Formats: sequence, C-alpha cells, structure tokens
Amino acid sequence: MGKNYVESLKLIDKNALYSPAEALELSLKTAKAKFDETIELAIRLGVDPRHADQQVRGAVVLPHGTGKSVRVLVFAKGDKAKDAEAAGADFVGAEEFVDKIQKENWFDFDVVVATPDMMGVVGRLGRVLGPKGLMPNPKSGTVTFDVKKAIEEIKAGKVEYRVDKTAIIHVPIGKKSFSTEKLVENFHALMDAVIKAKPAASKGQYIKSVVVSSTMGPGLKVNPVKVLE
Repeated sequence: MGKNYVESLKLIDKNALYSPAEALELSLKTAKAKFDETIELAIRLGVDPRHADQQVRGAVVLPHGTGKSVRVLVFAKGDKAKDAEAAGADFVGAEEFVDKIQKENWFDFDVVVATPDMMGVVGRLGRVLGPKGLMPNPKSGTVTFDVKKAIEEIKAGKVEYRVDKTAIIHVPIGKKSFSTEKLVENFHALMDAVIKAKPAASKGQYIKSVVVSSTMGPGLKVNPVKVLE
C-alpha cells in the first residue's frame, strides 16, 4: 500500500455505514493523488444478471456532469449527419469509421451514437464495440433519429449504467475538484434512476450495498437505508 492510501485509511471506519453526504465528503478527503481523481459508485444489486428479465440498464443525465470531456462518434448520413455536426459531435460519418476501427484499431471516442437506419452498418462492429461497452443501444438513448438531443445530453453529463455479471453497477459521478454538494446531487440522480429501473422479476432486497471511492482512495460503505430516504 502507498503512503497516501495508508494515510487515507486512518480517516475512515471500515465497518461504518455512512450517509451519502458523509461518504462523499470523506471520499474527497481521501483523494490524495496529484491528478483530479474520479469519484465512482459501485452498487451491488439483488438481481441475477444471468436472466434476461433481471437485467438493469439505462442512462441518466447527472445534474453536474462527470467532469470529463466526452468524445462522441456519430454514425449518420445526410441531414442527420449535419445535425450531429451542428450539435457538437466530435466525429460524424458512416462506413469509413467502420473501416478505421476494424483496420486501424481506432478508439479515440468515448460514446457512439447511431441513427436506426445505420445500425446495419454499426452491427459489423458488434464484436469490438460490445466488449468495450460502446455499442449503441435504444435503452440508453444512443440509437435515435434525434441525434441533436442525444449529443447534447451526453455532452451535458449523461452516463450509462449497466449491471455486470457479478450484479454490480460501476458509474463515475464526478471528480475530486467537485464540491460535496454537487457530488451528492449527482449521487441521488443516479440512485433514483437505478431504483426506478428495478426489474419486476427482482425479489427481496434490491439495493444490497453501495460503495463510494476515488480513483486511488479506499472504498466507503453507504448505508442502503439512507440511499432510499
């Protein structure tokens, strides 16, 4: 363990269940790296991701964004391509980007948006975009004819959440440079969205545990009861 990590551990009680505000405030105090660390949530859910009817996936616009500059690649043609360029997309095109990704292993983007009529083209990239979590999806609002709205939301701080095979959701909610108040508002926006996305097939306790951490700092356990208040 590094010196900073050891010092950070002295500030927390590993057995405590903190309120969201307490956990986020401590996460800022334990973020001792020289760079602007990301503050992230790990939410363990009472679902079985092996079943299709217990998948939890969606997107939410965080009130204060993530603090990260997001590069958007849009697959569109004609007027929709012009709309995407006007809305601030970083890259706009069609087959040429499929070739660039396949042949040059090019991944200088963070989010992919596509119009529905382009999904046949984008589908050829399923094997490379899928494992990276970059495949456009209607549920997350990244397959749409309203590319302007999609890009504006992404640039404003829209984040996707998706339960992994261990029933955990990992999502960034801000940076060390954020105030506690901004992180708290982002925290509640995300948690509200995840709670609303509870599958009907999920039985028993839905929110099993919530842990807040900075990139280089220790995890802080949030009281699940406080999350629901």
